[in-house]
Amino acid sequence: MKKAIISYFAEGNSLAPASHNIRRKYLKCFFSWVVKEGILPANPLIDIPLRREEPRVREIDESKLHSIFDVCDLTIYSGLRDYVLLCLTIDTGVRPKEALSLLPDDFNLRSMEVRVPAIIAKTRVSRTLPLSPLTVDGVRKLTSIRPDSWGKVPFFVSAERNTMDTHAWSQRLNRYGNKLGFKITAYDLRHAFALMFLRNGGHALALQRTLGHVDLTMTKRYVALTQEDLRKQHRMASPLNVIVPKKERLRKLKY
Repeated sequence: MKKAIISYFAEGNSLAPASHNIRRKYLKCFFSWVVKEGILPANPLIDIPLRREEPRVREIDESKLHSIFDVCDLTIYSGLRDYVLLCLTIDTGVRPKEALSLLPDDFNLRSMEVRVPAIIAKTRVSRTLPLSPLTVDGVRKLTSIRPDSWGKVPFFVSAERNTMDTHAWSQRLNRYGNKLGFKITAYDLRHAFALMFLRNGGHALALQRTLGHVDLTMTKRYVALTQEDLRKQHRMASPLNVIVPKKERLRKLKY
C-alpha cells in the first residue's frame, strides 16, 4: 500500500500544489478511518508532505474598506476594538496573528510606534512599525476603556477577556462584509495595505521591511500588480496617443 501511495503521488508531480494537497487531505482522512477500523496498522500518508502553496494576493476595492470602517459601532467595546484593529492593519500591514498577539506594552504612543516582538513575529525577527495619528488615537481610546484587571492579556481581546485568533477576526470581518454585500478576510487587509502602499508611492524595499518578509520574493507579487496598474495608465495616458492620431499610425508591415 505504501508503495502504491508513493507511486500515485509521484505520477502527480506536475499537479499544482493546491491539487496535490487536496488529494492528500482526502486520502489521509480515508486511511485514518482505515487505521481506526484495524484494517491497516499505520496511515501510509504520514510521510507524504504537503506542497507549499504560493500565497495569492487579493485586491480589495478601497470603497469597500471605507464602508467597513463606517459600520463599526464605536459606542461599544467590540466595535471600537474592531475599528482600531482595522486602523492598525491598514496602517502597518501587520499579519493578523501578529496583531492579535500584541500586548499593551508593545505600543509606544509617544513615539507613535508599535513593536512586533520576535516571539510573535512569523519570521522570528522583531520589527518596529510607525503609526499614523488616527491609529494612535484609536489605540489610546481603546486603552482608556480596558479594565486594569485585564493586566498583560493581548491588546485585542473579546469583551469577556478571551483571546482572539485569525479565524475569529475573519468571522468578525465576514459579519461586516455580509451586511455590506461582499466577502473579506483578515489577510485581505494586509494585501490591501501592501498594494495601496506601493500605489501611493511607497518603496518596495520599505514595504518588504514593513511586512516582515525575509526577502523580496513575496513583495514582488505586490509590485507585479502595481506594474499592471502602470501599464493600464500608460495605455490610457501616453502623450503619443494625442500627438499621433490613430489614423496616422503605421500599419503593421506585411512581407
